[in-house]
This record gives sequence, C-alpha cells and structure tokens, in this order.
Amino acid sequence: MKESYWGYWIIVLGVFIIVIMMLISNVTTTNTQDYYLIKEVSEASMVDAIDYAYYRQSGELRINREKFVESFLRRFAENVSLSTYTVNFYDIYEAPPKASVEVITKSNTYNINSDAQSFDIVNRIDAILELDGTAESGTFDNLQSNP
Repeated sequence: MKESYWGYWIIVLGVFIIVIMMLISNVTTTNTQDYYLIKEVSEASMVDAIDYAYYRQSGELRINREKFVESFLRRFAENVSLSTYTVNFYDIYEAPPKASVEVITKSNTYNINSDAQSFDIVNRIDAILELDGTAESGTFDNLQSNP
C-alpha cells in the first residue's frame, strides 16, 4: 500500500513540474520572439520612411516621422494580435534618423492559491539608421541599422 502512495505522489509531482515549466517557457519564448520582431520591424520601417527628395538635395538621411509610425504599426500588426500589445514611441528624430520604441506584452493572469499573478513583458529598442560610406554614390546599398 505504501508503494502505491509513492507512485501517486510521483505522478502528481511530475504533472506539477510540467505545468510550471510550461508557464515559464511561455513567458521566456514570448520575450525573445518580441525582441527580434521589434528589431526587424523597426529597421524595415525606418528604411521605408526615408525621405528620398531630401537625400537627393542635401546628401543626408532623414525619415518621415508619420510614415515611420504608420509602417511600424502596419508591419507589427501583420505578425501579432494587437489586443495583447501596447506600442509606445519615444524620441523619433527625423534627422539624423533615430527612433525609440517600447512594446509591452500583456500576458494572461495566472491564479495560484487565490493569488493572481500577471507577467507583463516590456521590450525597449533604440534604432539608429546611418549611411555607411560616402553620400556621393547616390545608392542605398550601404545602409545599416543599429538597434
């Protein structure tokens, strides 16, 4: 009889450990995926928002602020559900091109012994778009983004 109780306790302990591992895995995987998504989307949005007329006249890079925000939100919404995310924009400079973006991920609320826990993940990224080399070439082959 004692051996069967030990077997039951081992099964219960195994189920408990699996549930804890699933909760932790969900939080950490979401953080990594969100970081790389924000990085790629901000880089692509900054390239989309380049003001080519200003570049032809002065040889310096400049982005359009409204076009950057629109492109970022469109690209970000294509990949995720915006109902669980809050997107904040800070310090969007047009010349030299720099943007600071903060994305807050709202996670589910977990109830453990009538104690509600919520894990909100905050990712902040600063992206600077720079032209590597001389501006005389007239092409954008050597653009780099440094998030």
